[in-house]
Amino acid sequence: MLRIRPKQIGLAPGSLVHVGDRPEEPSRLSMMAYDSETLSEAVDVSVEACLQQRGASGVTWVNLDGVHDIPRLEALGTGFGLHSLALEDILNTDHRPKCEDFETSFLLILKMLFFDSETERVRSEQVSLVFGAGYVLTFQERQGDVFDAVRARLRRQGSRTRERGADYLAYALVDSIVDSYYHILERLGDSLADLEEAMTDQPTRDELTRIHQLKGEMTLIRRAIWPLRDLVSGLQRDESTLVSEGTRIYLRDLYDHTIQVMDTVEIYRESLANLLDLYLSSVSQRTNEVMRVLTIMATLFIPLTFIVGVYGMNFDHMPELHWRYGYGMVWGVMLVGTGAMVGYFKRKDWF
Repeated sequence: MLRIRPKQIGLAPGSLVHVGDRPEEPSRLSMMAYDSETLSEAVDVSVEACLQQRGASGVTWVNLDGVHDIPRLEALGTGFGLHSLALEDILNTDHRPKCEDFETSFLLILKMLFFDSETERVRSEQVSLVFGAGYVLTFQERQGDVFDAVRARLRRQGSRTRERGADYLAYALVDSIVDSYYHILERLGDSLADLEEAMTDQPTRDELTRIHQLKGEMTLIRRAIWPLRDLVSGLQRDESTLVSEGTRIYLRDLYDHTIQVMDTVEIYRESLANLLDLYLSSVSQRTNEVMRVLTIMATLFIPLTFIVGVYGMNFDHMPELHWRYGYGMVWGVMLVGTGAMVGYFKRKDWF
């Protein structure tokens, strides 16, 4: 999560170099072209087929799974007139979420999160989105995304997405990513509730490990959502004609969603900090209880050690050594003294 992968030094601005993990599966292009009346959908299409669709009426959505395929990415970017700096940012999968205005198009870089139910960990993937007049381009690191609901709305004739332009489709895609954060936070919230319940009993090191794991997940989500607030705000306030007034209303609602996600993350982070303090307090309390028991035991044995030490000295002239009842008397003194100390400690409620 905190790893910084090195980039090649000395390259000219706009040089196309992939930075990130290279998936095993090959890249794949898919396309959806639609207007209010018609819809065409194709998977595993060529770059040429996508470029032929540019300029047609309606909206064209082209999705590339596998940004490591630089030749295909460059051909697609050149065909749609993307700036070389935009392509460079798309290839850098460690990029911070941001919004860039290239006059004829907008570049949005976001983090798409997935929750692994087996490991209960959050996985992050960068999604780059470019939209202009009549087209939307999305670039993903690997196959699989959170856009199925958007595709379902596009397949339904009469839906709002089919009636509006490319800017609304871009909003719908970003909104799907933000909505996925809610589902992930819900799963993490369940884990946090289970952890809080376990912490009410005697906490163990397993709970401490889980606390640190959840703190890492919250940091990952926070790094993904915190810049998104500025991204949506900048897109909403930009005066570009690529974003219609009708879409700006939905962007304001999207901005509110990002604030809600941020508030939830901060609440969870504060809860985890409180649980960590609770664990440390519990460990400190157990340590104090053990030390109190050991201290009481040591205190009880101090006078006993003194008595046996006195009568363990090798002096010839010790009157009690030759007394017939000396042995029993010493035992009696030790038992009475120990009992008196135990009674005193109980009266003071020390144990």
